[in-house]
Amino acid sequence: MCLTALPVAHGQAAAGFEPPRTSWGAPDLQGNWTNASITRMTRPAGVDALVLTPEQAKALEDGDFNNARTQAELKPTDQTVGAPAKAASLPGLGNYNAVWVDAGSKVAVVNGELRSSWIVDPPSGRIPYKGDRGAARPAPKPVKAASAKPSARPAGKSSGQDKNAFVDAVAPPPARIPTAEAAAKMYEGPESRSLGERCLIGFGGTGGPVMNNVLYNNTYQIVQSPGYALILVEMVHDARIIPITHDRKRPDAIKPWLGDSIGWYDGDTLVVETRNVNPEQKGYISENGTLTERFTRVGADEILYEFTVEDPSQYTQVWRGQMPMRTASGAVYEYACHEGNYGLVHILQGAREMEKRGEALELTADSE
Repeated sequence: MCLTALPVAHGQAAAGFEPPRTSWGAPDLQGNWTNASITRMTRPAGVDALVLTPEQAKALEDGDFNNARTQAELKPTDQTVGAPAKAASLPGLGNYNAVWVDAGSKVAVVNGELRSSWIVDPPSGRIPYKGDRGAARPAPKPVKAASAKPSARPAGKSSGQDKNAFVDAVAPPPARIPTAEAAAKMYEGPESRSLGERCLIGFGGTGGPVMNNVLYNNTYQIVQSPGYALILVEMVHDARIIPITHDRKRPDAIKPWLGDSIGWYDGDTLVVETRNVNPEQKGYISENGTLTERFTRVGADEILYEFTVEDPSQYTQVWRGQMPMRTASGAVYEYACHEGNYGLVHILQGAREMEKRGEALELTADSE
């Protein structure tokens, strides 16, 4: 199989930059880092090239939903507008106040280039799914076809909270009409809800692998010791504990959340190889796949994060991406998801109330 080469060499540091070292000689990646950006995994519609011109980047930034919302909320509130109608969807500026959002406001820069997507290969900037999306991949839950009519969904916090808030870890499946049986099953109990709603792993694939950027909480703390590397993920407070094993021997295969990872150092780069992702996790690899990440300090305030996804059961080719992680200001605080997770209780209470009334439950895009 012929694969397109990456546009830059692995872990290419700025000219003259000498990466710092730990006391035991490993490249020092420790600190707090952020991947906040309006750049996402796949390329925006209407953009054909990986590298953007300054004019294209400005157009994307000016048209970004969260950038526009931030500017709109700087204006005085219109006191003539009443409260939202009962049971109606909240308006775009009335759901999550922009002050709570930290998605990033700029297009990402990698090796001096303005990037339109994290994916660099294939050249299309799209995930090269097979037509059947891989027989080993759990079938996506059915979602309701798009409609202007508000869906009958129990009130409460959704896993996405805003349709544009969290970028999904995979491309969404084609819309399909759910059955009443499937809809009822989704509201049976906490085990039937999404992993994010249950506070098991972060929304939008933030914990990885691949570690995606989302609406807020895009900070990662890296801690190293001679035998381990730890990546603390701000969103839902996931922790990836990666044993450093230069012989690359893997312990007995287990299938934890975020996968079974081992790491080693390749010159100035930390390499992390992950397999055996929990099958309930909506991620990029199945039990047949391998995901390799590379962390290289390329500047005093930047790590180049690269990833390679190999899973012949799901994809037509190996695919690759690059993402900059820049120094984050401030500390990483605990995301106490369970302690404030009233929404999960309310969603299930709402479903029980609807059943008492004889009303039909429906799936929404947030329910997948």
